Amino acid sequence: MAGEFSTSVTCGLVLSKRLYYGKGASPAPAVMSRSLSSKTESCLPTAVMAYAVVPEPAMVDNPDVPSYQPYVHGRCDPPALIPLHMHEVSMEVECCMDTAVVSVSSAWRVHCVMASRRCDCRIAIPMGQQGSLLGVEVNVSQTERSYKSTWVTFADSKQTESTAKSGHGYFLTHDIYTFRIPQVDGGSNISVKVSWSQKLSYQNGQFCLNVPFSFPAHVIPVGRKIPKREKIQLKVNSCTGTELLIKCSSHPLKELSREVGKLSFIHEAEVPAWSTTDLKFAYTVSASDIFGQVLLQSPPLHDFDEREMFFFYLFPGNNQNRKVFRREVVFVVDISESMQGRPIENVTNSLLASLSKLNPQDSFNIIAFNSEVHLFSSTMVPATHGSILNATHWLSNNLTADGGTNIMLPLKQAMKLLSDTSDSIPLIFLITDGSVEDEREICNSMKGYLTSKRSVSPRICTFGIGLYCNHYFLKMLAQIGRGHYDCSYDVDNIELRMERLFTTASSVVLANITLDMPRHLDSLELFPSHLPDLSFGSPLIVSGRYKGEFPDVIKVNGMLEDMSTFQTDLKVQNAKDVPFDRILARRQIDIITCHAWLSESKELEEKVAKISLQTNFPCEYTRWVLLQTDSGKKVSESTVVSQIFDKINLSTKGDPNIQNIILLGCLGVGFGNLTATAKNIAPGTKEPNSPEGAEILVKAASNCCSMLLDRCCCMCFIQACSYMNNQCAIVLSQICTALACFECVNCCYELCDGF
Repeated sequence: MAGEFSTSVTCGLVLSKRLYYGKGASPAPAVMSRSLSSKTESCLPTAVMAYAVVPEPAMVDNPDVPSYQPYVHGRCDPPALIPLHMHEVSMEVECCMDTAVVSVSSAWRVHCVMASRRCDCRIAIPMGQQGSLLGVEVNVSQTERSYKSTWVTFADSKQTESTAKSGHGYFLTHDIYTFRIPQVDGGSNISVKVSWSQKLSYQNGQFCLNVPFSFPAHVIPVGRKIPKREKIQLKVNSCTGTELLIKCSSHPLKELSREVGKLSFIHEAEVPAWSTTDLKFAYTVSASDIFGQVLLQSPPLHDFDEREMFFFYLFPGNNQNRKVFRREVVFVVDISESMQGRPIENVTNSLLASLSKLNPQDSFNIIAFNSEVHLFSSTMVPATHGSILNATHWLSNNLTADGGTNIMLPLKQAMKLLSDTSDSIPLIFLITDGSVEDEREICNSMKGYLTSKRSVSPRICTFGIGLYCNHYFLKMLAQIGRGHYDCSYDVDNIELRMERLFTTASSVVLANITLDMPRHLDSLELFPSHLPDLSFGSPLIVSGRYKGEFPDVIKVNGMLEDMSTFQTDLKVQNAKDVPFDRILARRQIDIITCHAWLSESKELEEKVAKISLQTNFPCEYTRWVLLQTDSGKKVSESTVVSQIFDKINLSTKGDPNIQNIILLGCLGVGFGNLTATAKNIAPGTKEPNSPEGAEILVKAASNCCSMLLDRCCCMCFIQACSYMNNQCAIVLSQICTALACFECVNCCYELCDGF
């Protein structure tokens, strides 16, 4: 998907050379200097973008200043994507605890299509770390149409599938989503507002925000008198009631207000060019020791779950003298055939980097698995320089991708290796790119191992590669093992994400954490129910629902590195200004989805769907749709949602103001692909389809003709024809017409440089 998208944008930039902006006006130099040999990655969006979808080169022209354009026969397959000119952009970011909610509003103009023609427009939305789309609003000026997104259940979406349109929504990469707006007139103005949530990374005691906000030069509108206004608003609420220290900022933000635990900034200016860097902001919560708090809040007015809400947090503090637990680590690495190439190379590099971070008093082992199990050592090995060197040689000789996938055997072997640990944190790191049939059996089996009465039971950390593994199985396994989960959908990010997971899971400062919750509560539900450890790499955040009277103080117990008991009292406080739904919704959806998958409970699936509909966060059991309406006849969201919930076909029986429903599909990652795993299909690739004989013949003919004709542009062809006599010209035109009828010719739409 990403490669095809980048190729389409590259073709669109070449097509944009046809545009004439009037005497003395010219587009940004980047448009003219870009060539087809540019890296495809450079054409992927690095901020919210809008593109004109151009299937026919002949429709490309300036709608304000029409110019003579040589007619170009043929079509673009796939359609070219011309980046639209952006006239205004503003962004609002609200950070709360470890979550940021981002809203970007931008104004675009279809500057590259004739006023008499229409084209689809594609919107691309890059999101930050662990981004989740929340909503989209699009308004088109010329046709007075507007679009607004909402979520519906699968059952409700089936009511409109026969008449609804497809929005061709999909993920270009794991963090870039794109969808299409149909039939926009050339010269129209389009306003786009998108919102998403993303995670703040936590490194070295500080929160780091990174929001995609880097625009290419070719979206700058042509003309000196066209104003370009850029605005950024940033609010930070740490929820801690402690002072915040700013570490860095990528943009010139002006401080508006400062309170204890809260900050507010703004940047607003008329700029000569749009932002070319992402918004980066980092701050620390000043505290030298472990601290935390419990926050309470009543449910929203129309919440389906009427129980009270709470969440508590623990921060490790920035006391670098505090000791971490000794580590006994077993790496369980998938070396099935699908891991060959870059996946196994990047995993090997990250394993070596993780081994180098171990201390001599730590111990480790490595289990490589496919259909069989391969051990580096029959016992745990001290992490000395010599043993790490031996492990390096073993990895180079034994991490050869081959065979199938069997996860149960290596996990049981890892549990046996860690059966005798006492004064350390035993860690199992499972790395896999596949899905297996006995995943539920594996989870239940690991529960049996971890219920033994030991001072510290093994922690299971999981890492998924690509989309073919069952990420909910890996999340569930990490919850059972009181460990951590991470993933990389992109092969190039494996090393970075794996090293970050290892740093987080291996720097434990407080283990076996429990809460002394009051017994007289009528109802209590924790997310997650098995509390993970507190480490320097991540704060601990736990949420829940309850009924009854909550006490003023909650006792938290745990175990420190020297096996001594840690205990602290957390104050309970009502928090009216903290957006619980934004902080907790993603966590609760993921946790309940894991339990719904494990138990195969329809009741839990319905509960997840209700949370998704209520909070606008995506899940596996809801679908995203766009509702098209006339801007002059706006329909309230409550009316639309009630109609959908009543399973009314909106296109025929609903409100007449609603013209179309555009289905964008489910934004979940699914529950793994057993077929792809069995066939050992590598992450990031698709199962090949077997083309029919006629299709092969057409493609072969098309490729041959295009290789010949791509060397000629329309002007060159016209000049060549001028030297022919009439009979030759007639014969040649008849041949070209015959070939075009068989769709064997894809005419080149580039112009000569000298034209």
